[in-house]
Amino acid sequence: MTSLCRNLAALLLFLSASPLHHSHLSTHAASTFPPTTRPPIIFMTALGSDDDYDDDYLDNYSSPPKVVHAVKTTLLQREAQPCQYNPCLENQEPCEQISAKTGCLCPGVSGVDEPPHAPIIQVLRPISEGDDRGKMEVQWCAPSSVVSGYRVVIEGSEALEFGEVSRRGLVGSLEVGTKVCVEAVNSAGHSPTSEFSCKRYTPPESSEHKLFAGIIGGGVALLLLIIAAVILWNHQMRKKAKRDSADGLGNPSYTVGTL
Repeated sequence: MTSLCRNLAALLLFLSASPLHHSHLSTHAASTFPPTTRPPIIFMTALGSDDDYDDDYLDNYSSPPKVVHAVKTTLLQREAQPCQYNPCLENQEPCEQISAKTGCLCPGVSGVDEPPHAPIIQVLRPISEGDDRGKMEVQWCAPSSVVSGYRVVIEGSEALEFGEVSRRGLVGSLEVGTKVCVEAVNSAGHSPTSEFSCKRYTPPESSEHKLFAGIIGGGVALLLLIIAAVILWNHQMRKKAKRDSADGLGNPSYTVGTL
C-alpha cells in the first residue's frame, strides 16, 4: 500500500513537470479568454519631435473631422422693366433711345425693312375756340414699328403729312360721315388700313342741344305726372259715388201707422 502511494505521487510530479502539459494548458487558456488589443506602436522619424507628434495626434484623433459644406450663392439678376414709353404721347423720345440709356425693354418692334403696323386713331373732333376754330383735330397712337412719319388721309381730299414724333394733327372742316384714316410710313412703305386706324366724323352734341333736350324731357315727364294724377282722382271719385249710392238703397226707412 505504501509503495502504491509512492508511485502515484511520482506520476503526478512527472505530469506537472512535463512540457506537453504546459502547452495544453496554455492552449486551453488562449481559447478560453478573449484576445487582448494592444495600442498601435507609432515610430517617430528623426525629423519629428514629441511636440509635433502630440499636436498631430490631437488634431487627427482627438476630435472628429469637420465637414465643410459648399455654400452656393445664387446671383439674382434684376429683371429688366418695360420702358416708360407712352405711344399716344406727342413729341416723346423714341423708345429705342430710352432703352439704350436705361436698359429697359421696348415692345416688339417690326424692322425698318418691312412696312409699319397701323396706328390707332383716338379722337376726331372740331376745334371750337382759338385761332384754329372751325378746324378738325385728329389724335392717334403710334404702332410698335419703325416709323419715319405719318399721313392723315381724308376721304375725297389729299393726304396731310406729319413728323414721326407727332401724335396729333389739324385738318380742315369735315362733313358729317367723312372717313378719316391715319397711316404710318417708313422706307419700306405705309401701314395698311384697319378698323382701328380709321374713323367717320360724327359731330358731338352741343350744350344748347343738350339743354333743349333736357327741357323737353322734363316737360313731358311733368305732363305725364299731371295726367296720372287726374286719372287717379277720377277713379277715387267714382268709387266714392258708388259707395254712397249703395248705402242709400240698402237701408230704407219705413213709417208704421196705427189702425
